[in-house]
Amino acid sequence: MQPAWTIRLAALILAAGLYANPAVAAEAGACGGERDVRAAALDEWTWQQLNSIYEKVGDARYDEAFDDLTRLLERSGRDRYLQAILNQALAQVEWARGRYAASLGYFERALELDALPDETHYGLLYQTAQLYYTEERLEEAHDRLELWFCVVPPDQVASSAYVLEAAIHSRREDHAGALEAIEKAIALDEAPREDWYLLKLAAHYELEQYPEAAATLEVMVAKWPGDKRYWLQWAQVSDRLGREGRALAILALAHRRGLLDQEGDIAYLSGLYGRAELPYRAAEVLENGIRSGIVTGTAPNWTRVADAWYAAAELERALDAYREAGRASGDGDTDLRRAHILIDLERWSAAVEALDLALGKGGLDGRRTGEAFLLRGMAQYSLENYDGAAADWQQAGRYETARDAAAQWLNHLRVERRGQAS
Repeated sequence: MQPAWTIRLAALILAAGLYANPAVAAEAGACGGERDVRAAALDEWTWQQLNSIYEKVGDARYDEAFDDLTRLLERSGRDRYLQAILNQALAQVEWARGRYAASLGYFERALELDALPDETHYGLLYQTAQLYYTEERLEEAHDRLELWFCVVPPDQVASSAYVLEAAIHSRREDHAGALEAIEKAIALDEAPREDWYLLKLAAHYELEQYPEAAATLEVMVAKWPGDKRYWLQWAQVSDRLGREGRALAILALAHRRGLLDQEGDIAYLSGLYGRAELPYRAAEVLENGIRSGIVTGTAPNWTRVADAWYAAAELERALDAYREAGRASGDGDTDLRRAHILIDLERWSAAVEALDLALGKGGLDGRRTGEAFLLRGMAQYSLENYDGAAADWQQAGRYETARDAAAQWLNHLRVERRGQAS
């Protein structure tokens, strides 16, 4: 199969021998004057030479084709029509060789000669617009494409032309223009491409059109449901618009489809459940993420799980999660939190163990340290270890925030001991 560009080369050479397209020519008058180009034809020898060159191009013998075309151009004399054909053919060869700047030069010369029929001449306008865009000469690309739009009837414009227009506008940071063009392309094509929708979405973001971005993402999710990015962005945009319930529903469905495979994805979903006052689901999602290996089992992550289980009144699960957090933590804060729950449950021995860990690890500020000694004293007292309780409350009394409570407990202990002694 021949490369697409070689077929285009043959088509352009053949088109140069046609009469002007009346529909195109009729439009040209509104765009800077009508062209007066007479029909011309190639002689037999020249046509045979071009046919031979085309065969070399079809075999990817680009260097030979270029040399042959250059020689023909040198022998073309004053034949502007032949010169235009040869320049456009040279442009195509250079395009095939990736020499875009050189290709542009030949295209420009073919246009400057102004000898090709309208259909071919205006086709070159479009190709130069493409090349200017490739070379990042955006203003020239824009001007050429605008001229091409002017001379071509709207019903002859393909969706790809609007895509090129949108890309040029986008690179020029004319996002409104890019949006208008890409929407035309999408409306015109029966099977719009994914990158067209990405361009449309980018324009909505740049213009801060978040409701429109959400609507576009909804379409993209329907068309490409296996792409996690669109689910996440749809949820994030909905969230930004204050549609938290919508965002949660979107992300929960993505999770059920098995698309959330990164820690940030799971954390975001868990956070949405938490904001929706669904702590059970928040804890479940995050803990499952840790146990499946998607989420790292760090102390902060286990603490979030534990806090959510506690908010859901799932105290046993909260205790388990705080224990995991404590194992992963270098300080005693999570062990202290676990001790609070154990004391509420009157599990005194377990509370003492948790507080031993909390105080042994350290890392607590003065307030929390005093609190830990105070709590351990209470647990020791409940276990009738009065000497241990007294020692803890004396330690707690060294911290200003726990001093009054420690003094009250010590006084209570002294009164009780006196009562027992009498």
